[in-house]
Amino acid sequence: MKFMKLGTRPDTFYTEEATRTVTSDTPTDLILRINNINYLLHKLQFALLPKCGLLQQLCPTDDGEITIDLHDIPGGEEAFELCAKYCYGITINFSAYNFLPAFCAAKFLRMTEAVEKGNFVLKLEAFFHSCILEGWKDSIITLQTTIKLPEWSESLGIARRCMDSIVEKILTPPPKVTWSYTYTRPGYDKKHRQSVPRDWWTEDISDLDIDLFRYIIVAVRSTNMLPSQLIGEALHVYASRWLPDTTRTRTRTIGSAASQPEEITVKNRRILEAIVSMIPAERGSLSINFLLRLLSLANYLGSSPLTKTELVRRSSQQLEEATVSDLLFPSYSTSDQHLYDVELVRSVLESFWVLWRRQAPGPSEKGESMRSVRKVGKLIDSYLQVISKDVNMPASKVVSLAECLPDVARPLHDDLYKAINIYLKQEHPDLSKADKKFLCRILDCQKLSPEVRAHAVKNERLPLRTVVQALFFDQEKTARGATTPHNSLTSYDTTTRGKETLAAREDQGKQKLSPEVRFPRADGPTIFVAETSTTDHPRIMQPDIKLPRELERKLVMRETEEGVESSEKAKDVATEERSQRSMSDPHKIGKRTGKTDRGHNKGRER
Repeated sequence: MKFMKLGTRPDTFYTEEATRTVTSDTPTDLILRINNINYLLHKLQFALLPKCGLLQQLCPTDDGEITIDLHDIPGGEEAFELCAKYCYGITINFSAYNFLPAFCAAKFLRMTEAVEKGNFVLKLEAFFHSCILEGWKDSIITLQTTIKLPEWSESLGIARRCMDSIVEKILTPPPKVTWSYTYTRPGYDKKHRQSVPRDWWTEDISDLDIDLFRYIIVAVRSTNMLPSQLIGEALHVYASRWLPDTTRTRTRTIGSAASQPEEITVKNRRILEAIVSMIPAERGSLSINFLLRLLSLANYLGSSPLTKTELVRRSSQQLEEATVSDLLFPSYSTSDQHLYDVELVRSVLESFWVLWRRQAPGPSEKGESMRSVRKVGKLIDSYLQVISKDVNMPASKVVSLAECLPDVARPLHDDLYKAINIYLKQEHPDLSKADKKFLCRILDCQKLSPEVRAHAVKNERLPLRTVVQALFFDQEKTARGATTPHNSLTSYDTTTRGKETLAAREDQGKQKLSPEVRFPRADGPTIFVAETSTTDHPRIMQPDIKLPRELERKLVMRETEEGVESSEKAKDVATEERSQRSMSDPHKIGKRTGKTDRGHNKGRER
């Protein structure tokens, strides 16, 4: 930073109550009142009037004591005192911090060349052009001080010339940067590094007020000389400098933004909305991590719907680049008791599918588009595994987010099964049967790998219907391709575990035949076995799968998992049980049940 020293006399100003006086043997004859301070000075002894054109105009020609009010002097009493000390020859050190108020006050007092040669304004202008504008940090500091005197800074052209100097230096090629700058990124050794980083300027301009910062960014972007990634990096640095970081702690803080002073919240909201308005249109100018963080902050600060919508749209364009840790933001809704902001992820995911469906990729782009979709699908399933560990996470949230993924994004359901298993095993062991069925309805056992399907068959936490489906699909796969000893062994182990699981369940309560899921007989028509549920979608099995008669009997005789909810339902169940007890031929059972359920379940999903 550059300095300018003027004057040689020691400082002889002293304060007594609300009065500032110069130590002198000569009586004072001029009183200047500025705000709450009275300055007792001399009109002619130290050339105060000869250097100030305004005071010459305000003072009468007589030699008596006079009092003048200068409450409207720019910079207040501090700026005036700098001008007074210059007139008295007292030593003053000028820098970028105090240049502007002194310059504006000197202009106000008309300390120009027209009043006296080599006057104060001339010396300050020379310092401004030769030191401040030539320096990097000096220009930034001076520009920052203009927010206290905006009208004077604009009329005198100080702000504009500082911004022009800053923009010119930002556009300088890095090899030609010779001035000092601040760069504190982790892992960067400035002493032993010869090349200048491309974003060397971003930290220093982050000290500016948001309006001044926006002027700089808009001016730099208008030249089209810097890539959009550099503009995005400047926005990232500025946001990290001024906005709160809600990602450092995973603990939930409900209403934390409301607990802050209103002026802080309003200021942060204004900064956030300004940053969003400056994001370059080019995709990839900001990382997906930063975009999602801005979206979380928008929810935290209560930003406008327009700001949130823009962040959701931009985040969805780069969702495939995200990791699970990028999606973990705390929920700030007072109505939610769970930890993670699932709605944020859901809004971005839904926007992603809207944009994806609108695109019409060419033949060469279809493969890349499909890889992008499936990468997002795997990301969401991994995210489901994390939020399933939250003890307060409702099953409806998990199901709602899981159903946002279309079938094309999830060719395998292994990761989805892991999320369901985590939800049932770790934090929700006492989940009701209805909620278990509601949760497992999103699982397609046909899309499970043999290893995962084998695990599902013996998983006692799953609803019986899901275990039956896993077992049937395992038998179907084996029947189609059981040509090696390995496949036969896998089929044998899975069937054995399925028998053990079903046998253990049938001893727990009352047994009944449920009419909604079908399974094939080895020697006859299709038999329907399932749980009665208005939310489940039974899967129709192929009739060419042969199961042991003992296993078939255990599947038919299963426990009652739900109580009778109404008298009509109880009557229907009783009628069904009586009709089945009256039939002794298994072929008749299959025939009758098949007729009933084909009509009742026509059009239902598999």
